[in-house]
Amino acid sequence: MTSHDFRGVIARTHHDSTPWWPAPHRAPRNSPNILLLVLDDVGFAQLSCFGSDIATPTLDRLAANGLRYTNFHTTALCSPTRACLLTGRNHHSVGMGRVIELATGFPGYNARIARTNGFLPEMLVPHGYAAWAVGKWHLTPEDECHLAAARTRWPLGRGFERYYGFFGGETHQFAPALIEDNHQVEPPRTIEQGYHLTEDLVDHAIGLVKDLRTVDADKPFFLYFCTAACHSPHQAPPEWIARYRGHFDRGWDAWREATLARQIAAGILPPGTELSPRPKWVPAWDTLSADERRLYARYMEAFASFLSHTDHHLGRLLAFLEETGDLDDTLVVALSDNGASSEGGPHGSVNDLRPWNLLARPLDEALARVDEIGGPRCHNNYPWGWTVAGNTPFRRWKREVHEGGVADPLIVHWPRRIAARGDLRRQYVHAIDVAPTILELVGVDPPAAIDGVAQRPLEGTSFAYTFAAPAAPERHTTQYYEMFGCRAIYHRGWKAVTYHPLQDQTLSFDDDSWELYDVTKDPTECHDLAAAEPAQLRELVDLWWAEAAKYQVLPLDNRALSELVLERPSQVPQRSRYIYYPGMAAVPEAAAVNVRNRSHTISAEVDIPTGGAEGVLVAQGSLLGGWSLYVKDGLLRYVHNLAGAEEHRVTSDVVLTPGPHTLGFRFARTGEHQGTGTLLVDGAPVGGAEIPRFTPTRFSLTGAGLTCGRNPGLAVTDDYRVPFAFTGLIRHVVIEVEGPPFRDPDGEAQAAIMTR
Repeated sequence: MTSHDFRGVIARTHHDSTPWWPAPHRAPRNSPNILLLVLDDVGFAQLSCFGSDIATPTLDRLAANGLRYTNFHTTALCSPTRACLLTGRNHHSVGMGRVIELATGFPGYNARIARTNGFLPEMLVPHGYAAWAVGKWHLTPEDECHLAAARTRWPLGRGFERYYGFFGGETHQFAPALIEDNHQVEPPRTIEQGYHLTEDLVDHAIGLVKDLRTVDADKPFFLYFCTAACHSPHQAPPEWIARYRGHFDRGWDAWREATLARQIAAGILPPGTELSPRPKWVPAWDTLSADERRLYARYMEAFASFLSHTDHHLGRLLAFLEETGDLDDTLVVALSDNGASSEGGPHGSVNDLRPWNLLARPLDEALARVDEIGGPRCHNNYPWGWTVAGNTPFRRWKREVHEGGVADPLIVHWPRRIAARGDLRRQYVHAIDVAPTILELVGVDPPAAIDGVAQRPLEGTSFAYTFAAPAAPERHTTQYYEMFGCRAIYHRGWKAVTYHPLQDQTLSFDDDSWELYDVTKDPTECHDLAAAEPAQLRELVDLWWAEAAKYQVLPLDNRALSELVLERPSQVPQRSRYIYYPGMAAVPEAAAVNVRNRSHTISAEVDIPTGGAEGVLVAQGSLLGGWSLYVKDGLLRYVHNLAGAEEHRVTSDVVLTPGPHTLGFRFARTGEHQGTGTLLVDGAPVGGAEIPRFTPTRFSLTGAGLTCGRNPGLAVTDDYRVPFAFTGLIRHVVIEVEGPPFRDPDGEAQAAIMTR
């Protein structure tokens, strides 16, 4: 409050003065709580209330006491959809044309959401709301996801008052990389103590409500709750996996047919809806070997258990809201961010890091490890056949703009204001419509400015009108789509769509073949009308180009790995010498020293006490891929873990003596992704071995960073148990690298085709 705002009287003394206080800042009476619940990589057909036979009783209860939207759409990828949800604007409009890791230097793709595009909490907190984000974030540029970065694009920098979760696209469910508010934290329990991320996220969400209600019984809250489920790795407690043993033995073809029958019987899809053909690159289930069927069914069991386990813990959150009396007046909006994912490839995966490092995912290894699938030692993902099944009855999948990539489940639940129970709504709705709907229901107009920054108008359309009017004409009548050059446009019941292959630079965008569908009659895109309705198609394609120019979609680019091939400015300057200290927070891979395919030296200045010492000096990654320099049994040791496929070990033959030492490791590059490793004590070689293939691209997809003095989470090697903290004294560790960072554009592009 400034003197200009003061409405009392100020005289020479207090005797003649009148104090004044502004009225307490409170939300409008009857403002609802808001729970925006975002699932990850859950296809249209994977919730029970949308036709699945996977148990999701919590979400089913929301649907039975609320509304299901059968014509809801997203952007086909996670960061873009989340940007739409929180801003009410198209993903290219806010610079999130792709996920944060694949940003490019164009306005629609730079992954830097400008202040002109306010987030929901920035609009709600000034009106008396508490605002929290819990779970997956994936909206901060990758090179700003470390503790030296500015926090302006972190959750608390965009209006949220509390945050707990993980920043990347995925993380390990038993050993996640966690952020609380503006700093890193470690999980509160270990794998051995039964930790699982979903349970932890729900615990924190409940804790936030407790903290609020303990002090203020009426203040409304906005909780943005984003599960890691069901993005890979599909990991769940073993007792949950056991519930689905044998459940998917009939295979994906039978599952698709049974699911469509359930969808039609439930009214989710109209009678006569056709099942889109199984793609030619997905084999018929009955052509698979017995071993393949056993393995592929097990992958799906892990996915299903992950989803059911998540639903169970969501039930705890809703039960607590019911206990506090909040649930009846909480607007719950539950959805998935895109269609089911194809990142597991044609055969599934026990470690999704493999293709990023140009490694095969052999069937025999997966069969040998079949009982580990779904547990902490795997980064598992199901094969393409289950992806297609998860998007029943639609075509294609995540990352593409046919319906399988963009049609998703949506549930809205608000007992106090929505009279309908278990009803369906058919109107077209898009992710950009969620924020305008929330604002309308709260009674808040989109602000013209936030903190003095003029705002870009919202681009979505509220669908609150549908709550009480199931037959009302849809108000969102036109919507473009684009993802990696795949394009589509919806307009008044018609859809034009074209698929453009990822990474293929031999095909011109001008030569793409556009398809045309009347999706009011053919929602599964089975009957292409392009030849029969050329004028209609031409009108829609022209409209797409107009929308593309309007919303910053151009230039078209299908190069998934352009962020790795084309240099971009980094918040962290590259250097040749890095110093790390014990007790520091883990350094994310994007900000850590890059030792891949480069000669490098590690030097740790230590003191060994009388009686010896053991533990990790410095480590990066986890059992799924990484490296570690450590002391065990009095010997200096180094292990390089190549994406969980093989370990390369170097062991000293000299027992360390008490006193100060410089303990080191030298990798001398002898060829592309290969070299010789030498251990050093006080500069003298004490052991050496060949490292025939050094990790070329990534040590981790789950956020496991570089640590000094310990290896928390999931150990790089089974040679020790976490955290294996060093029991001597580490002054610091210096890592020096030679030559420029290595890039393999062709190999990385092939990895992107398999995984993204």
